[in-house]
Amino acid sequence: MERLYFEEPSIDRKIEAFDYIYEFLECLSPINGVGGLDRYVKANDYEGWLEKIEKDKTIIPNEDKVPANTYFLVRESDNKIIGMINIRLTLNEKLKNSGGHIGYSIRPTERQKGYNKINLYLGLKDLQEHGVKEAMLSCNKDNLGSARTMLALGAKLQREFYSEEYGKEEQVYLIDVDDSIEKYKDVYKPYIKEIKRR
Repeated sequence: MERLYFEEPSIDRKIEAFDYIYEFLECLSPINGVGGLDRYVKANDYEGWLEKIEKDKTIIPNEDKVPANTYFLVRESDNKIIGMINIRLTLNEKLKNSGGHIGYSIRPTERQKGYNKINLYLGLKDLQEHGVKEAMLSCNKDNLGSARTMLALGAKLQREFYSEEYGKEEQVYLIDVDDSIEKYKDVYKPYIKEIKRR
């Protein structure tokens, strides 16, 4: 498997970030874990998105928003953005019900290669650095790829419910952050690098 790393979004990645979103739109694929990038791409305002995700880091938790980190998942061999992740550092009541700590995505042409497991592993490490002990994640019940990703990192199914928002059955999983990082470190560490910061 390829080596991957998290990279903090920067102005240098504008063209690649737009290309990432365009691929989802062309494939008619749902877009998750991008910290609102899709909305800013439609408005042709990448710079506004960079300002937004920088502010997201220090939001005081409230009923609408929580502090969050957003990263590109980059493949070392070709410097390509192959995934994204939005990591919420705490939860409000809405996120406790649905959404949880992490939203993620892998571009459609790079799926089924195991990359999202590394994406999630790195996301759990970020949560661990911020003192989160138990990560909550959710997905539509028919999203088997996302469920397999969570289960591969030791997730336990907590509950299922019908989501009025999505009009589908949704599943909620819990992951013991410290246990998962320790248990799977030998599996994923060979394929990861440290975060590339701006």
